[in-house]
Amino acid sequence: MIFADKLIALRKKAGWSQEELAQQLNVSRQSVSKWEGAQSVPDLDKIVQLSRIFGVSTDYLLKDELEEQEPAPSLPEQPQRRRVSMEEASRYLELRRAAAPRLALATFLCVISPIALILLGGLSEYTARVTENAAAGIGMSALIVLVAAAVGIFLSSGAQVREFAFLETEPFETEYGVSGMVRQRRQDFQPTANRLNMIGTILCIMSVLPLFLAMCLSGSDLMYIGAVCLLLGFVALACIVFVYAGTQTAAMEKLLEEGDYTRQRKSKSRLIGTVSVCYWLIVTAIFMFYTFGPYGNAQAKYSWFIWAIAGILYGAVMAVLRLVGQGEKKK
Repeated sequence: MIFADKLIALRKKAGWSQEELAQQLNVSRQSVSKWEGAQSVPDLDKIVQLSRIFGVSTDYLLKDELEEQEPAPSLPEQPQRRRVSMEEASRYLELRRAAAPRLALATFLCVISPIALILLGGLSEYTARVTENAAAGIGMSALIVLVAAAVGIFLSSGAQVREFAFLETEPFETEYGVSGMVRQRRQDFQPTANRLNMIGTILCIMSVLPLFLAMCLSGSDLMYIGAVCLLLGFVALACIVFVYAGTQTAAMEKLLEEGDYTRQRKSKSRLIGTVSVCYWLIVTAIFMFYTFGPYGNAQAKYSWFIWAIAGILYGAVMAVLRLVGQGEKKK
């Protein structure tokens, strides 16, 4: 008896439909249909899952000459995984949907926070009405207030879903119907996400136009400063749409354990989190030393670029960590 026939017999004996078996394995019904039609064979991980689900050995499933069911060998007891119910999944998605505009606003505030400091610092060079001390004081105050407001929004939004933190760090199981519900919601939201990502990409491209115009017009330093402020404004608007779409998409990927939240990547999440914390602590220390250290000028308007460079390098560091993780997985 071939694998396809054995699978059909075991499924019918358990009284499950193809859809119900697919839910148990976190695959599509079409995948189960192809297995039973002998059009494809599941990978080894799914074979092991089938062995546990039906209580038979992997040899029985894989070897055509074995006609009688062999009991599955005793395996080390697996740690009990948390199960996500339909009510929990729906509540989590609703919380993230409601939090998306707030998180987008918080990101917007972070990006525009240095604009006042940059603009006032430039004006202080051209007019006596704005002294350097006043520009630095007002600019830094605006930066601190905006960042503090953003941090407050981030913390309050995170507190609302603290009970679901395990979705990012631990493997879990979902009750019947949850995966199908989440996939349907993702399919319904996908056109909106595509439009928002397109708008965000256009805004990012447009953000460099003020700098090009300043170069073409051979503008003054003040014009370049204004161009930088406009660039940050465009990027901040792009962040709004990216974060709004990304927050909801990420919530659905977490429940499906797909994208950046597969079980393999979760094992690396703690390392990435530790590296992130250390990275930004080092960046903050460099900023403080460069600005207020023995060789600093005590004027943050000249050291704001450290954050811009740090943001670009952070993306590169995270990309390297992911590549290293993929390399270890292949080994």
